[in-house]
Amino acid sequence: MRRMRNAKIIATLGPGTSSEEMIHALFKAGADVFRLNFSHGDHADHKRRYDIIRAMEEKYKRSIGILLDLQGPKLRVGRFKDGKVKLEQGNTFRLDLSDGIGDETRVSLHHPEIFQALETGTDLLLDDGNIRLRVRDCSSDFAETEIVTGGTLSDHKGVNVPTVILPLSSLTEKDREDLRYGLDLGVDWVALSFVQRPEDIAEARKLIAGRAGVMAKLEKPAAMDHLDEIVNLSDAIMVARGDLGVEVPPEEVPALQKRIVFTCRAAGKPVVVATQMLESMVHAPTPTRAEASDVATAIYDGSDAIMLSAETAVGDYPVEAVAMMDRIVDRVEKDPHYRQMMEAYRYAPEATAADAITAAARQVAQTISASVIVTFSSTGSTTLRCARERPMVPVLSLTPRADTARRLALAWGVHSVKTEDLSTFRDMVVKAIRVAKSEGFADVGDPLVITAGVPFGTPGATNILRIAWVE
Repeated sequence: MRRMRNAKIIATLGPGTSSEEMIHALFKAGADVFRLNFSHGDHADHKRRYDIIRAMEEKYKRSIGILLDLQGPKLRVGRFKDGKVKLEQGNTFRLDLSDGIGDETRVSLHHPEIFQALETGTDLLLDDGNIRLRVRDCSSDFAETEIVTGGTLSDHKGVNVPTVILPLSSLTEKDREDLRYGLDLGVDWVALSFVQRPEDIAEARKLIAGRAGVMAKLEKPAAMDHLDEIVNLSDAIMVARGDLGVEVPPEEVPALQKRIVFTCRAAGKPVVVATQMLESMVHAPTPTRAEASDVATAIYDGSDAIMLSAETAVGDYPVEAVAMMDRIVDRVEKDPHYRQMMEAYRYAPEATAADAITAAARQVAQTISASVIVTFSSTGSTTLRCARERPMVPVLSLTPRADTARRLALAWGVHSVKTEDLSTFRDMVVKAIRVAKSEGFADVGDPLVITAGVPFGTPGATNILRIAWVE
């Protein structure tokens, strides 16, 4: 099941893709990582999907990543007398903590932390930005607003406060319960929603304690003020364009996406572009041309992975959506301009032995036309540094740890295989040649470039570069 492309595909599982047959079909169509969205479904639903993926992993002898996506704090208004109201531009509208049923003049908002952070002139966005309110007066338990953009507002619609850092933890009590459950299951990645500041990542890292990779979802403008710190603290980043596109003007989103992607590439951290990539395929068998271009742009920028959400969770054409994304990625990566862009945006190695070795490995592989770069790594850090180089050849990662192999399923150009630990230098060469042949990366006479660290098993100790020929 070797993929012939570098960028990876994440597919979200949902009501329409929970059967063994459908999950297998998504994997065979091109999905490399599966997302379990804990905003929907119960623990039993997610365990059934988890078990199917792990059994499929055994069947196809391929490491598959599983991403737990936490819901995060959801800020919502209360209920209305008839289920909805019409808000007219220019009228006043009050948000408060009372329990009364809402009408055209007020509604409950049971989030005191919002009122604590508001100031006169602050804008609030309701219903994914369709309604805009501007605060005229506020205190610790209410906000009197002017309706700037009116519309129909119904029960429990979401509230966004784009210009304010809210005094909220990104982990609710529900998230903590879901996190404990997911870690006990054995998920490989945890996506943290509503990240606003580096402290949110630090809090999650303490709870996760190395049992899974931490992925920060960037969907709040406030996070952009701390982008470098958040990237450095995280193991991966998701450009969550859904909420981000609500809280900033649409024309800002493409530039922010590129800024995030390039920052992650410079840091050597995997970056995922997500939300509405093939949105029309929720109900149509083919995407729009604009959507195909959107997917292509993320690949041209060098993103590690791209994600399907509703397209595979509740869509009518989930397998077709994955297959379409697979074809678009494959076509882009065959474009000569794609390789030119990877070369143009290559980042200088850091002044470490591991970076020196991996940068040299890319250059050597290109010079001798090697068929693959083989990395030996227990934690995956060396493999990620190699992927950061965006080499012209695939990266075959050999690791003694199943959790490392699964996490690396997210990384650009990496094909990860769990193997026995190394004992001798010759064992390293023999194992690299054997796996490269068996996984379809090399034939007899092909040169390989191998990187590893001595003593074997020491994290971050990459200090060897070896050229070998397949016999």
